[in-house]
Amino acid sequence: MLKKNLAVTAAVAGAIALLSIPALTVAAKGKPVQVANDGRAKCYDCHDEVKALKEGSKHAKLSCKVCHDKLDAHMSDPEKNKPVTLIDAALCGKCHKSQYDSFFEVNYEAPARKEKGTPTGRSPMQDKLLAGHGFTFEHDEPRGHAFMVIDQFAVDRFQGGRFQFKEGWKGVTSTGKTWDVLTDTGKKLPETAMAGNATCIQCKTSDHLLKWKFMGDKDPRAKWDRSSNVVDVAKDTNNPVGCVHCHDPHGTQPRVVRDALIQAIEKDPKGNIFAKNGATDLKVIDFRGFRKIGVMQKTDSRMMCAQCHVEYNCNAGTQWSDGKPVKYDDIRTNHFPLQNSLQLLKHYQELNFFDFKHAITGARLIKFQHPETETYAGSVHDKAGVQCHQCHMPKHKGKDGKMFSTHGVIRPKNHVKEACLGCHPKDSVAKKAYEIDAVQNYVKGKMRKAEYWLGQLIDTYAAAQRMGVSPAVLDEARAKHEEAHVLWEYWTAENSDGFHNPDLARESLTGSIAASKAGVKILNDAMTVAKKDEPKK
Repeated sequence: MLKKNLAVTAAVAGAIALLSIPALTVAAKGKPVQVANDGRAKCYDCHDEVKALKEGSKHAKLSCKVCHDKLDAHMSDPEKNKPVTLIDAALCGKCHKSQYDSFFEVNYEAPARKEKGTPTGRSPMQDKLLAGHGFTFEHDEPRGHAFMVIDQFAVDRFQGGRFQFKEGWKGVTSTGKTWDVLTDTGKKLPETAMAGNATCIQCKTSDHLLKWKFMGDKDPRAKWDRSSNVVDVAKDTNNPVGCVHCHDPHGTQPRVVRDALIQAIEKDPKGNIFAKNGATDLKVIDFRGFRKIGVMQKTDSRMMCAQCHVEYNCNAGTQWSDGKPVKYDDIRTNHFPLQNSLQLLKHYQELNFFDFKHAITGARLIKFQHPETETYAGSVHDKAGVQCHQCHMPKHKGKDGKMFSTHGVIRPKNHVKEACLGCHPKDSVAKKAYEIDAVQNYVKGKMRKAEYWLGQLIDTYAAAQRMGVSPAVLDEARAKHEEAHVLWEYWTAENSDGFHNPDLARESLTGSIAASKAGVKILNDAMTVAKKDEPKK
């Protein structure tokens, strides 16, 4: 259980007092290392992986008691008495106040409850093109990280809309602990969906790091797993993603903790999208067969952001091959492909998984999540070595006069000077903003055309079916629908309107248009033949 802020303050105060205790010398890899005589050496007797991370780091002088409570009882009987681990970001905020405050600052440039499936949204025809899926009830533009959990639980597609703001619409600007902001009405609202699962929550909070086994497998040591009741997991989720998702608390090294990302990188360490010159800067550490973390020597925010900003599967679904259900006991319900829009249809076919069938055509469709990372991979900026934090987390001067990286995560389009001009000093704000608009206007135009032709394909399919066109022809057209959908819908989920990789966006969206047109032609040709074959009256 997490402690309240008073307990956190007391822990920090206790740690400061402990820092004055003389140090003792222990051997580490053949070299003497100074370790404070604060009980840390005794912890290292069992936790050598922690020692390797901590000693010699910026946190080396911090006592274990800063982040762990009930250590004396734990040391007297380690198996019976588990220590309490404090992972609330408020603890980190005691020393990193500017970063902490910026994380929870409301970004009024990111509108709340802005639907994608409206005439002015990213996907105006979404209800028709995703017919049969829960996202048609509400699929919003993202807000800041401080709202990751709150917005997920409050959306109409999550558990029937039962979780609402305590203060009504005034609560939409409230940040902090989830259940200080939301309340459980226990009521299912009309025109809502019952979506949600335990895996999806894992990238939006750090609360379950010690309660969730690697990949969400069942284990007596784990409180939650992939098949856990989503409402129970939600009620145990009080904080958005915390500092410990990206920064190792023992040694401050940049890191990742999201299990499916680590698994995907380990499967292809030389060829994954983060690898440079056939190698990935990620050392994977196994904690007693329960969890794994990946630690980097240098910050790579492409990997750190990829813990959430990727296409991933967390849902139950169906097998392409035989139509059998894929349930939460299946590892495919916690899966990171790390593939882009041109590769994903083949990937999911080989994985033998799809999300849902379209309500009209019966096409087997994938519902994509936020694939910013794999979109960015191979782009002009990626090849130039630019990382996510350089554009989205620029440095600012804090109230204490020190420079820090803002953790509120900005929209570069609204902060061109901070995000762009550091690398483009000869350009003006107006010029770069104009270029960004040009890219996004072009890509959004292609998105609208792709939607139009998908709509035409669906309507033509329905007409052909009414006319009695053969099942073989309908199957052929349905396959074109499956192809066109993947190449289009990916871009409604990707949140840059193509700016992260305009070349990939164009190739993908024009491919969608071509596939839809091909499907329409197959159906129209068949209907023409069918009309000719009709007996004359």
